[in-house]
Amino acid sequence: MTSAATVFAPVRSQTAFEETMERLGTAIKLGLLQPGDRLPAERDLCRQLGISRSTLRQALTALVQSGHLHATRGRSGGTFVAERLPPAPTPSPALLAGWRDACDQRLAVELAVAALAAERAEPTALSPLDEQVAAMETTLEDFAAFRQADVRWQVGLAEAAGSPRLTAAMTEAQGLMSDLIALIAHPPELLAWTNQQHDAMLAAVRGHDAERATRIMLEHLKGTEHVLAALLPPA
Repeated sequence: MTSAATVFAPVRSQTAFEETMERLGTAIKLGLLQPGDRLPAERDLCRQLGISRSTLRQALTALVQSGHLHATRGRSGGTFVAERLPPAPTPSPALLAGWRDACDQRLAVELAVAALAAERAEPTALSPLDEQVAAMETTLEDFAAFRQADVRWQVGLAEAAGSPRLTAAMTEAQGLMSDLIALIAHPPELLAWTNQQHDAMLAAVRGHDAERATRIMLEHLKGTEHVLAALLPPA
């Protein structure tokens, strides 16, 4: 299989938006897509990746906003790999080497939180989480404020599950993830998608639907893994 065929093979995942970001972002980091390369037309990309045009546009917009791609209009326009990638901070080798372990820890904690919150949460415990979703919706252009509300939402969900030890574990997991998330770009398109998942998860918890809550949480966490794989600097 050629490099191009690998990059543009069908995406078959519940996290198509984030997986498309990972596929393209990783190809750019590895040099499979070179600076200045023009991506195939949207119609062709949708067909090759097996995704909808709206999903593709979400992913392309996020990568444009992160500085990995740029788009031009006109007869010679299209979407191109940026000539210069955005500068990345220099993380410790240990942090980069352990990012998947940090994601695994978060996965174990947050799936349990989603399930228990759906079983146990009282309506009064969920109202503050609605406020955090609203706060995130208004801070899509201000990542520091968005992340603060995001952490409060995650820890608040653990508190709603009624387990002090799980709340402590959630706090630790969020601390590890903050160090990693600080290393990547935060396009508003991606933050908006993340907050939609928060809202859907909260609806499942409020409806005491543990299966749906954990399914949405799993999609949310796997999506974050795809984004980190796409945008983290090479180890």
